[in-house]
Amino acid sequence: MTKTTKKPIKPTGDNRPSWDEYFMELVDTIGHRATCNRGRSGCVIVKDKRILTTGYVGSPVGIKHCDEVGHEMSKVTHEDGSVSQHCIRTIHAEQNAIVQAAKVGIALEGATIYCNMTPCYVCAKMIINVGIKRVVARADYHATSQTKRVFKEARIKFEILDKKIVPYDNQ
Repeated sequence: MTKTTKKPIKPTGDNRPSWDEYFMELVDTIGHRATCNRGRSGCVIVKDKRILTTGYVGSPVGIKHCDEVGHEMSKVTHEDGSVSQHCIRTIHAEQNAIVQAAKVGIALEGATIYCNMTPCYVCAKMIINVGIKRVVARADYHATSQTKRVFKEARIKFEILDKKIVPYDNQ
């Protein structure tokens, strides 16, 4: 994945970041734990300004990860006929955060999820079903028309901070 340019934190009147800026900074830190160099992404789920759970891109527990054995690439043909390649060895950051919440019994109803880029369609459906009401993404992703459609249908508040599309190597 090509590294996105981080926007500097703009201090508020009291030189503190806004809550959105604060949580987006945590997304970067969490993403450093990711184990696939194509998508070193993280996410954080919060409610009432409190962190509920976090997640990063990584293989299932006990399964070798990309940094150890390489990528498990799969080609995907999109509705418009375009073909892209994806590493399917790992679980997305959003999925890992939702699974971690389920594992320890944390309800996500009414929460906000902060993530590196627009969630994929599968993640979007999981976000909707666990009751998350707001999604904040740093940047857009190339294959997100279905995500945007279902967020709109489900009345999920969706914000993209930087409208540029995140490019991937060997996409």
